Amino acid sequence: MSDRTATRRGALKGIGATVAAATGIATFSGSGAAQSPWTAVESPTGNTLHDVEYTDEGAYAVGGGGIVLERTPLGWQKIVDCGPTGNGNSLYGADVTDDGKRLWFVGSSGAIGEYDIESGVLTDHSAPMDVTNNFNDVSVTGRADEANVYVAGDSGKMYYSFENGASQTWEYVTPGSGSAINAVDFFDDRKGHIVDGNKSVFRTSDGATWDKTGLADANVNFYGVDSDGFDDVWISGGGGMIFHWNGVEWTPADTGDAGLRDIEVTDDDSDGLTVGGGGKVYDLDGKWNQQATPSGQNLKAVVRGSTDIAVGSGGTIVER
Repeated sequence: MSDRTATRRGALKGIGATVAAATGIATFSGSGAAQSPWTAVESPTGNTLHDVEYTDEGAYAVGGGGIVLERTPLGWQKIVDCGPTGNGNSLYGADVTDDGKRLWFVGSSGAIGEYDIESGVLTDHSAPMDVTNNFNDVSVTGRADEANVYVAGDSGKMYYSFENGASQTWEYVTPGSGSAINAVDFFDDRKGHIVDGNKSVFRTSDGATWDKTGLADANVNFYGVDSDGFDDVWISGGGGMIFHWNGVEWTPADTGDAGLRDIEVTDDDSDGLTVGGGGKVYDLDGKWNQQATPSGQNLKAVVRGSTDIAVGSGGTIVER
């Protein structure tokens, strides 16, 4: 575990606690919610929400049609409509600078945006190198205005800028066979992991070159990655499968049949969450256990904090 990872995640979790205490967002219960630690929250959109993150001002979610939502004292509210280009390109992935001050998001047709949490200014970085392919995920390291930006391409390319996404600073590399890169996560400035549609996991130590690290005989697609170190990587995938790398071997866990789209685990591996199809949520407490939720919608992403949040199809937002 790097100091960067521990500092950012610890800080943002604390921020989540503060914001949750301040907001008191009203919730309503769905079917079976009495037995569930999760509650459904009113959403301002019916568009699919693909990712959710904590910043130093609270939680934000991104989704279809280029929308960005903010969790406020009055509930979830739409703050960006139609994305960074204004063309309504859907947003699929988001991440936050180490200081929690900038929210980056990426999506279809080369969409890349940088949102200043304090000023509300949205900067358009779309179509780097004139690329208008779909971008599936983003990971950023460093502070606002000084970020390293890593973008996972649907064409199998990783795009990266070590100068805050400024034009003419972008480069790219194709780590594998050209299969779509589904998820990316960095645990240090230039150290992290990706997973692709060819059931492969890659690692980098310089942010530019990638080496394959697995995963033989997985037999499922990989959708989510949580990179906490070269000896601590979690993968979520199809068929309810979870894989953990401890630096020596990959350990599988089978939770059922729901495709698991996202995963987030603490740096000490003591607690974690993964979410997927049919409103499925699994909690790590020594082993993975299913938790009831008030939604049957497919869940796309999860973020941990004092208030844990999962988002998904139909604008679904559930909180714990």
